[in-house]
Amino acid sequence: MSLEFAVQYPCILRTRYSEKHLREWGRLSNLHTLLTTGDTSTPSDEKLRWVENASEEMELMQAETVVCPNCPSCLPIAAAGEGESVGCLGRVTYPIEAQFEKFLADRVQLCVDTLDKEDQPRLLHILVDPESPFDGEATKELRRVTTREGLRFYELRLPIRLTREAVGLTTDNVFDLLAGFRSEDKEQTTYTRELPFAATADYYDFLDLILRNDINQSEITRLTTRSKNYLQFLRLLSAIERAEALTARVLVD
Repeated sequence: MSLEFAVQYPCILRTRYSEKHLREWGRLSNLHTLLTTGDTSTPSDEKLRWVENASEEMELMQAETVVCPNCPSCLPIAAAGEGESVGCLGRVTYPIEAQFEKFLADRVQLCVDTLDKEDQPRLLHILVDPESPFDGEATKELRRVTTREGLRFYELRLPIRLTREAVGLTTDNVFDLLAGFRSEDKEQTTYTRELPFAATADYYDFLDLILRNDINQSEITRLTTRSKNYLQFLRLLSAIERAEALTARVLVD
């Protein structure tokens, strides 16, 4: 399970394939990589058949996506996820790690506590506003879910509560904010949420402050060693940055 996102830029691939098709390629590439290089167990007959049946589509995808590195919407190759062949796509894998959620809570709390209000990004103002649309209810519902396979969306069963000027907020509110807004054309794109172009600058300012501002190299090393989610959210930040530069939106689901 993963939160998938894409920079919707009118590239060469999108003149040939639908957004849904590119998203399916992203899933195919990720799963193929996990099964062929990331799975250390003895492959079952079912897995072997799946890999064999996917070989033709994999070859087509690999041939078509050679254009991605030269596309302005291509996200940093070094920060690509496992098997991320379509350059403008990314994913945040579930469950959201407790380690990353604690980091996120600490960073939001720090920004609320130490930054003058005029220096805080606009999204932080909206987040702490009592009338904020990011009420945390959607994340609260996901936090309760455990699939039949025993998979969860969040490692922590309860959100982390913030204090002082952020009293009343939890990490559920923060994750609701990061999920963006309901998309009006999900039937065409298959993505149910989006970060519209009008909001990309605000999302960039917020995530850049939370993920990168005043974090030293030793802390980054510690985060990347212990958490997959940190690098995955950095890729989302890169997607938002590209979308802002290209007057595009980020699709999320």
